[in-house]
Amino acid sequence: MHRYRFLLTAQWVILTLVSIALIPTMIRLGFWQQHRYEERTARNNLVSQALHAKPVPVERLTSPGHTVTRTEKYRTVTATGTFDTSREVVVRRRTNSDDEVGFHVLTPLVLTDGRVLLVNRGWIPANGVQTAFPKIPAPPAGRTTITGRLKADETTAASGIKNVKGLPDRQIMLINSAEEARRLGAKVLGGYVEQTAPEARGGSPEQISDPGSEDAPLNYAYMIQWWLFAAGVPVGWWFLVRREIRDREEAEAAQKPEDSQETAPAAV
Repeated sequence: MHRYRFLLTAQWVILTLVSIALIPTMIRLGFWQQHRYEERTARNNLVSQALHAKPVPVERLTSPGHTVTRTEKYRTVTATGTFDTSREVVVRRRTNSDDEVGFHVLTPLVLTDGRVLLVNRGWIPANGVQTAFPKIPAPPAGRTTITGRLKADETTAASGIKNVKGLPDRQIMLINSAEEARRLGAKVLGGYVEQTAPEARGGSPEQISDPGSEDAPLNYAYMIQWWLFAAGVPVGWWFLVRREIRDREEAEAAQKPEDSQETAPAAV
Protein backbone atom coordinates (compact mmCIF):
# COMPACT_ATOMS: atom_id res chain seq x y z
CA MET A 1 0.00 0.00 0.00
CA HIS A 2 3.03 2.29 0.18
CA ARG A 3 2.45 2.99 -3.52
CA TYR A 4 -0.68 4.93 -2.57
CA ARG A 5 0.71 6.91 0.35
CA PHE A 6 0.87 10.01 -1.85
CA LEU A 7 -2.95 10.11 -1.67
CA LEU A 8 -2.54 11.38 1.90
CA THR A 9 -0.68 14.51 0.76
CA ALA A 10 -2.58 17.81 0.89
CA GLN A 11 -2.66 18.11 -2.90
CA TRP A 12 -4.25 14.71 -3.41
CA VAL A 13 -6.63 15.02 -0.47
CA ILE A 14 -7.98 18.27 -1.94
CA LEU A 15 -8.22 16.75 -5.42
CA THR A 16 -10.08 13.71 -4.07
CA LEU A 17 -12.53 15.80 -2.04
CA VAL A 18 -13.24 18.03 -5.03
CA SER A 19 -13.85 14.96 -7.19
CA ILE A 20 -16.22 13.48 -4.63
CA ALA A 21 -18.14 16.76 -4.45
CA LEU A 22 -18.39 17.09 -8.23
CA ILE A 23 -20.12 13.75 -8.75
CA PRO A 24 -23.43 14.49 -6.90
CA THR A 25 -23.36 18.08 -8.18
CA MET A 26 -23.22 16.92 -11.81
CA ILE A 27 -25.88 14.29 -11.17
CA ARG A 28 -28.19 16.98 -9.76
CA LEU A 29 -27.49 19.22 -12.75
CA GLY A 30 -28.44 16.33 -15.01
CA PHE A 31 -31.76 15.90 -13.19
CA TRP A 32 -32.35 19.67 -13.47
CA GLN A 33 -31.83 19.49 -17.23
CA GLN A 34 -34.17 16.48 -17.32
CA HIS A 35 -36.81 18.59 -15.56
CA ARG A 36 -36.29 21.42 -18.06
CA TYR A 37 -36.58 18.93 -20.94
CA GLU A 38 -39.86 17.53 -19.61
CA GLU A 39 -41.17 21.03 -18.89
CA ARG A 40 -40.35 22.32 -22.36
CA THR A 41 -41.68 19.20 -24.05
CA ALA A 42 -44.96 19.55 -22.17
CA ARG A 43 -45.15 23.23 -23.14
CA ASN A 44 -44.48 22.42 -26.81
CA ASN A 45 -47.19 19.74 -26.76
CA LEU A 46 -49.70 22.12 -25.16
CA VAL A 47 -48.96 24.84 -27.71
CA SER A 48 -49.21 22.41 -30.62
CA GLN A 49 -52.51 21.01 -29.37
CA ALA A 50 -53.89 24.50 -28.82
CA LEU A 51 -52.87 25.76 -32.25
CA HIS A 52 -54.40 22.75 -34.00
CA ALA A 53 -57.61 22.69 -31.97
CA LYS A 54 -60.87 23.64 -33.66
CA PRO A 55 -61.62 27.38 -33.30
CA VAL A 56 -64.26 28.25 -30.71
CA PRO A 57 -66.01 31.51 -29.80
CA VAL A 58 -63.85 33.44 -27.37
CA GLU A 59 -66.72 33.68 -24.86
CA ARG A 60 -66.44 29.92 -24.26
CA LEU A 61 -62.94 30.24 -22.85
CA THR A 62 -62.81 33.58 -21.09
CA SER A 63 -64.95 36.16 -19.35
CA PRO A 64 -64.39 39.40 -17.41
CA GLY A 65 -61.89 38.76 -14.61
CA HIS A 66 -60.96 35.32 -15.95
CA THR A 67 -57.33 34.20 -15.80
CA VAL A 68 -56.32 32.37 -18.97
CA THR A 69 -54.87 28.98 -18.03
CA ARG A 70 -51.98 27.07 -19.62
CA THR A 71 -54.38 24.77 -21.47
CA GLU A 72 -56.38 27.74 -22.80
CA LYS A 73 -53.36 29.75 -23.91
CA TYR A 74 -52.82 29.79 -27.69
CA ARG A 75 -56.27 28.31 -28.36
CA THR A 76 -57.69 29.57 -31.63
CA VAL A 77 -60.79 31.65 -30.96
CA THR A 78 -63.24 33.75 -32.95
CA ALA A 79 -64.96 36.95 -31.96
CA THR A 80 -67.51 39.21 -33.59
CA GLY A 81 -67.82 42.89 -32.80
CA THR A 82 -66.84 46.41 -33.74
CA PHE A 83 -63.33 47.85 -33.32
CA ASP A 84 -63.20 50.98 -31.15
CA THR A 85 -60.18 52.80 -32.62
CA SER A 86 -60.83 55.91 -30.50
CA ARG A 87 -59.63 54.00 -27.44
CA GLU A 88 -56.88 51.86 -28.92
CA VAL A 89 -53.37 52.05 -27.46
CA VAL A 90 -49.90 50.92 -28.50
CA VAL A 91 -47.58 48.64 -26.55
CA ARG A 92 -44.06 50.02 -26.41
CA ARG A 93 -40.77 48.38 -27.34
CA ARG A 94 -42.06 45.30 -29.14
CA THR A 95 -40.10 43.63 -31.92
CA ASN A 96 -41.13 41.95 -35.15
CA SER A 97 -39.68 38.80 -36.73
CA ASP A 98 -36.63 40.81 -37.88
CA ASP A 99 -35.98 42.15 -34.36
CA GLU A 100 -36.94 45.68 -35.36
CA VAL A 101 -38.27 47.71 -32.44
CA GLY A 102 -41.72 49.25 -32.73
CA PHE A 103 -45.21 48.94 -31.24
CA HIS A 104 -47.97 46.40 -30.92
CA VAL A 105 -51.41 47.80 -31.70
CA LEU A 106 -54.01 46.97 -29.04
CA THR A 107 -57.54 47.77 -30.16
CA PRO A 108 -60.70 47.12 -28.10
CA LEU A 109 -63.26 44.99 -29.93
CA VAL A 110 -66.75 45.74 -28.60
CA LEU A 111 -68.70 42.49 -28.76
CA THR A 112 -72.38 42.21 -29.61
CA ASP A 113 -73.31 42.00 -25.89
CA GLY A 114 -71.33 45.14 -25.02
CA ARG A 115 -68.38 43.42 -23.41
CA VAL A 116 -64.89 44.20 -24.68
CA LEU A 117 -62.16 41.93 -26.03
CA LEU A 118 -58.61 43.24 -26.30
CA VAL A 119 -57.19 42.48 -29.73
CA ASN A 120 -53.50 42.73 -30.53
CA ARG A 121 -53.74 43.55 -34.23
CA GLY A 122 -50.00 43.25 -34.84
CA TRP A 123 -46.73 45.18 -35.07
CA ILE A 124 -46.00 48.60 -36.57
CA PRO A 125 -42.61 50.38 -36.80
CA ALA A 126 -41.81 53.29 -34.50
CA ASN A 127 -40.87 55.60 -37.39
CA GLY A 128 -39.21 58.30 -35.29
CA VAL A 129 -39.45 59.26 -31.63
CA GLN A 130 -41.46 56.87 -29.49
CA THR A 131 -42.99 59.61 -27.37
CA ALA A 132 -45.51 60.53 -30.07
CA PHE A 133 -48.55 58.37 -30.79
CA PRO A 134 -47.85 56.65 -34.12
CA LYS A 135 -50.05 56.63 -37.17
CA ILE A 136 -51.95 53.34 -37.10
CA PRO A 137 -53.60 51.61 -40.07
CA ALA A 138 -57.35 51.43 -39.52
CA PRO A 139 -59.06 48.07 -38.95
CA PRO A 140 -62.17 47.00 -40.90
CA ALA A 141 -65.13 49.27 -40.19
CA GLY A 142 -68.43 48.05 -38.85
CA ARG A 143 -69.22 44.63 -37.51
CA THR A 144 -66.26 42.31 -38.01
CA THR A 145 -65.41 38.71 -37.20
CA ILE A 146 -61.79 38.05 -36.29
CA THR A 147 -59.79 34.92 -35.52
CA GLY A 148 -56.76 34.78 -33.26
CA ARG A 149 -54.78 33.11 -30.52
CA LEU A 150 -55.93 33.55 -26.93
CA LYS A 151 -53.15 34.82 -24.66
CA ALA A 152 -52.86 35.34 -20.91
CA ASP A 153 -52.51 38.77 -19.36
CA GLU A 154 -48.92 40.00 -19.35
CA THR A 155 -47.21 40.61 -16.02
CA THR A 156 -43.76 41.80 -15.04
CA ALA A 157 -43.07 38.52 -13.24
CA ALA A 158 -43.86 36.43 -16.32
CA SER A 159 -42.42 38.68 -19.03
CA GLY A 160 -39.61 40.53 -17.25
CA ILE A 161 -40.96 43.79 -18.70
CA LYS A 162 -41.15 46.59 -16.15
CA ASN A 163 -44.52 48.31 -16.07
CA VAL A 164 -43.22 51.87 -16.34
CA LYS A 165 -45.51 54.65 -15.21
CA GLY A 166 -45.82 58.15 -16.67
CA LEU A 167 -45.72 57.02 -20.30
CA PRO A 168 -46.89 59.21 -23.18
CA ASP A 169 -50.64 59.29 -23.78
CA ARG A 170 -52.16 56.05 -25.14
CA GLN A 171 -48.97 54.03 -24.66
CA ILE A 172 -48.56 51.04 -22.34
CA MET A 173 -45.84 48.54 -21.48
CA LEU A 174 -47.90 45.43 -20.70
CA ILE A 175 -51.17 44.03 -22.04
CA ASN A 176 -53.31 43.43 -18.96
CA SER A 177 -57.10 43.10 -19.13
CA ALA A 178 -57.67 44.25 -15.54
CA GLU A 179 -55.75 47.49 -16.12
CA GLU A 180 -57.49 48.05 -19.46
CA ALA A 181 -60.89 47.44 -17.83
CA ARG A 182 -60.17 50.31 -15.41
CA ARG A 183 -58.99 52.56 -18.24
CA LEU A 184 -61.95 51.77 -20.48
CA GLY A 185 -64.54 51.60 -17.72
CA ALA A 186 -65.96 48.47 -19.35
CA LYS A 187 -66.30 44.73 -18.79
CA VAL A 188 -63.17 43.37 -20.45
CA LEU A 189 -62.68 39.67 -21.09
CA GLY A 190 -59.67 38.20 -19.33
CA GLY A 191 -56.51 37.91 -21.42
CA TYR A 192 -56.33 39.13 -24.98
CA VAL A 193 -56.24 37.81 -28.56
CA GLU A 194 -53.42 37.96 -31.10
CA GLN A 195 -55.24 38.45 -34.39
CA THR A 196 -54.42 36.00 -37.18
CA ALA A 197 -57.39 36.61 -39.52
CA PRO A 198 -58.41 38.47 -41.55
CA GLU A 199 -54.81 38.31 -42.78
CA ALA A 200 -52.74 41.48 -42.82
CA ARG A 201 -52.62 43.32 -46.11
CA GLY A 202 -50.71 46.34 -47.37
CA GLY A 203 -50.95 49.11 -44.80
CA SER A 204 -52.12 46.78 -42.01
CA PRO A 205 -50.11 45.99 -38.88
CA GLU A 206 -47.68 43.11 -39.36
CA GLN A 207 -49.25 40.04 -37.82
CA ILE A 208 -47.43 38.33 -34.98
CA SER A 209 -45.84 35.03 -35.96
CA ASP A 210 -46.82 31.71 -34.42
CA PRO A 211 -45.13 30.86 -31.13
CA GLY A 212 -42.02 28.84 -31.82
CA SER A 213 -41.25 25.59 -30.05
CA GLU A 214 -38.70 25.63 -27.27
CA ASP A 215 -35.50 23.65 -27.83
CA ALA A 216 -36.28 20.71 -25.55
CA PRO A 217 -33.79 18.32 -27.27
CA LEU A 218 -30.98 20.66 -26.24
CA ASN A 219 -31.89 20.16 -22.57
CA TYR A 220 -31.93 16.39 -23.17
CA ALA A 221 -28.42 16.61 -24.60
CA TYR A 222 -27.26 18.65 -21.58
CA MET A 223 -28.81 16.04 -19.26
CA ILE A 224 -26.80 13.23 -20.89
CA GLN A 225 -23.71 15.44 -20.89
CA TRP A 226 -23.84 16.13 -17.15
CA TRP A 227 -24.33 12.45 -16.33
CA LEU A 228 -21.42 11.49 -18.57
CA PHE A 229 -19.31 14.08 -16.76
CA ALA A 230 -20.37 12.56 -13.41
CA ALA A 231 -19.36 9.10 -14.63
CA GLY A 232 -16.10 10.46 -16.01
CA VAL A 233 -14.94 12.04 -12.73
CA PRO A 234 -13.95 8.75 -10.96
CA VAL A 235 -12.46 7.47 -14.21
CA GLY A 236 -10.40 10.63 -14.56
CA TRP A 237 -9.38 10.48 -10.89
CA TRP A 238 -8.20 6.86 -11.28
CA PHE A 239 -6.30 7.77 -14.45
CA LEU A 240 -4.45 10.53 -12.57
CA VAL A 241 -3.65 8.14 -9.74
CA ARG A 242 -2.21 5.54 -12.13
CA ARG A 243 -0.18 8.21 -13.92
CA GLU A 244 1.18 9.47 -10.59
CA ILE A 245 2.21 5.91 -9.62
CA ARG A 246 3.89 5.39 -13.00
CA ASP A 247 5.77 8.69 -12.77
CA ARG A 248 6.97 7.87 -9.26
CA GLU A 249 8.09 4.38 -10.27
CA GLU A 250 9.98 5.74 -13.28
CA ALA A 251 11.66 8.35 -11.05
CA GLU A 252 12.69 5.65 -8.59
CA ALA A 253 14.04 3.42 -11.39
CA ALA A 254 16.08 6.29 -12.78
CA GLN A 255 17.47 7.04 -9.31
CA LYS A 256 18.71 3.46 -8.56
CA PRO A 257 21.60 3.32 -11.12
CA GLU A 258 22.94 6.59 -9.73
CA ASP A 259 22.78 5.25 -6.19
CA SER A 260 24.59 2.01 -7.18
CA GLN A 261 27.38 4.00 -8.86
CA GLU A 262 27.94 6.11 -5.75
CA THR A 263 28.15 3.06 -3.45
CA ALA A 264 30.22 0.76 -5.73
CA PRO A 265 33.83 -0.03 -4.30
CA ALA A 266 36.77 1.52 -6.11
CA ALA A 267 38.70 -0.82 -8.38
CA VAL A 268 42.30 -1.81 -7.17
